[in-house]
Amino acid sequence: MSIRTTAVLVEEPGGPFVLGEVELDEPREDEVLVRIVATGLCHTDLTVPTMLPAEMMPIVVGHEGTGVVERVGAAVSGIEVGDHVVLSFRSCRACGPCLAGDVGYCEQSLLLNYMAMRPDGSTTMRRESGPVFGSFFGQSSFARHALAYADNVVVVDKSLDLTRLAPFGCGFQTGAGTVLNLLQPAAEDPLVVFGAGAVGLAAIAMARGLGVSTVVAVDPAPGRRAVAEKYGALALDPAAEGEPDVAERVKALTGGGARYAIDTTALPAVVLQAQHSLRTRGMLVALGLGAPEYTIDAIDLLQTGKIVRSSIEGESDPLVTVPELIEHRSAGRFDVDHLVTTYPFTKIAEAVADSAAGTVVKPVLVWEE
Repeated sequence: MSIRTTAVLVEEPGGPFVLGEVELDEPREDEVLVRIVATGLCHTDLTVPTMLPAEMMPIVVGHEGTGVVERVGAAVSGIEVGDHVVLSFRSCRACGPCLAGDVGYCEQSLLLNYMAMRPDGSTTMRRESGPVFGSFFGQSSFARHALAYADNVVVVDKSLDLTRLAPFGCGFQTGAGTVLNLLQPAAEDPLVVFGAGAVGLAAIAMARGLGVSTVVAVDPAPGRRAVAEKYGALALDPAAEGEPDVAERVKALTGGGARYAIDTTALPAVVLQAQHSLRTRGMLVALGLGAPEYTIDAIDLLQTGKIVRSSIEGESDPLVTVPELIEHRSAGRFDVDHLVTTYPFTKIAEAVADSAAGTVVKPVLVWEE
């Protein structure tokens, strides 16, 4: 048995998104069938299909899905038909890192999230011409229906707007989680964020919501700097003529350097600026994915005790962090609804173009009835 549904496919490496019909498996005993309402468009959805070989095409990506549960496998507990859910990344929940609570560093993460098939090698979708690769982040939610799992399905209150919650599965979770779970800044700990896109603005929103008094946003786009300023952040244009070096301007605004820095750009020169913006024993967290190498100032690092590290999904366990972020949102401490711009799935190309141009912060794709 299978379910006929509509999906957004990439037919070849680097190819465009195209709508098509696929056959989706009935849920197995450990799977959950979700009717997708909305899915956030994330940078990862754009980059991964350019990196995969032709043998893994066609593929359906999408990993910030929200929807309504339609069927539940016999081995799944805590999730019921009719539940409203946010979908996030997968983890095995059994390896050393998972048992220690570090599910973002699951030893099976590559297999469960990026290999576009089940752990047993089977695909969840097909069409007459052959298999369709999916199970991306355990969901492939660029489709009207998706198969997910208990470890990446978060049940939420049915009164909440699922179109606004879609980015909580990855982008908003990564930025806000880095602040909430990793940095845990005090009010007097200055923070600088390089890149005021969805991840960066989520970090800024969370920091300001927690009462951090000095937050600096560095971004060349005037519109995104304006959004950061609405949160009470101090905004810097890194390309402003006649101004001192970015790091020097950050130091001037933060009383000698930021206690924490977050980079979301994945640009080596910007990562170096972020390091230089720190005060002694400050910490830089690199979140951007793209550049294969970064340049670190070793002399600065060795003389100041600074920390340069990365973070996966903001050190989040989605079963814990997504409800926490929703609670902060409800309390007015995580005001991110206005960052979302919705598009019908039929206009996914427009959403991709607007995101690339920086005219929107977070595109969310929705299915029209």
